[in-house]
Amino acid sequence: MAAAFAAVFGVFISGCKPADSDVPMSGNSSAVETRLITDALGNEVQVPVHPQRVLALSEVDLDAMLALGAKPFGATAGRGQDTFPRYLLEQTEGIELMGALYRPSLERVIGARPDLILWGGYMDDGIAAKLRKIAPVVRTYGMEDGWRIALEQVANALNLQEQAVAFELAYAERVKSIQAELGDALQKKVSIIRWNPKGPAFMHADSFGRGITVDLGLDIPEGQDVPGPAHSKIISFENLDMIDADWIFLGTLTGEGDAQRSLDAALDNPAFARLNAVKSDQVVVVDGSMWTSSGGPIAAQQLVEEVYGALK
Repeated sequence: MAAAFAAVFGVFISGCKPADSDVPMSGNSSAVETRLITDALGNEVQVPVHPQRVLALSEVDLDAMLALGAKPFGATAGRGQDTFPRYLLEQTEGIELMGALYRPSLERVIGARPDLILWGGYMDDGIAAKLRKIAPVVRTYGMEDGWRIALEQVANALNLQEQAVAFELAYAERVKSIQAELGDALQKKVSIIRWNPKGPAFMHADSFGRGITVDLGLDIPEGQDVPGPAHSKIISFENLDMIDADWIFLGTLTGEGDAQRSLDAALDNPAFARLNAVKSDQVVVVDGSMWTSSGGPIAAQQLVEEVYGALK
């Protein structure tokens, strides 16, 4: 799916100082050299020049590290999941699970003996204070920040800035090539839906998935232009027109359980069948853990390819 992107990325990454690709940032190191950086929230943090035991305590931090060709020693689970995000599972072998998103196990963190902790998004002040006694903590992005800021901040913390620039250039080139190929096919409205146990919710205008469709030039239906990175309240079946569009991309966070059963039932519901996207056979069931959560650069790359695959 991402072969085209990988080819472009390879062109840009050549000539950059390579990261320890596929090698966990783990093991003992006698290096104590540090440097001072400023993180995404304006905090000055003294970090190792060559960190060896890095913890990525958000799904976006994990994604960004892997995109840069580095593996953390440990990371937290994906949103609403007991494992790392589903779309990253093939790349996370050997990484230790540090607990749930935003609720890392302090016991596991201490046991990991980290020399650097990356944490973006929401952070509990009490947990933060405890973590800073264990290792330097770099806040990599705020709740309103997109994947590019997260990638750049993770790269800054790991001293892998050239790799981040290469990734962003390759992403931009891939988007440009898709726009050139699809042309008028991108003059469509797209609805991104998270299906919950009680029904559907559309993703707000500043959500991760919406940002990717904006990059491609796709629009959203009237009434969905609500600011913020989260999603709407549950839409009743009487108001399903709110989620209709030329194309609907919908998924659940977990891929199983009550939300998945609710989605399976909806696909056979007469109210759902009346939507224009359903009649046109332009409903795409996707991985909600990637499309409707906070995603990093690898997720951005995969979403671009999935949109391309649907519309081409």
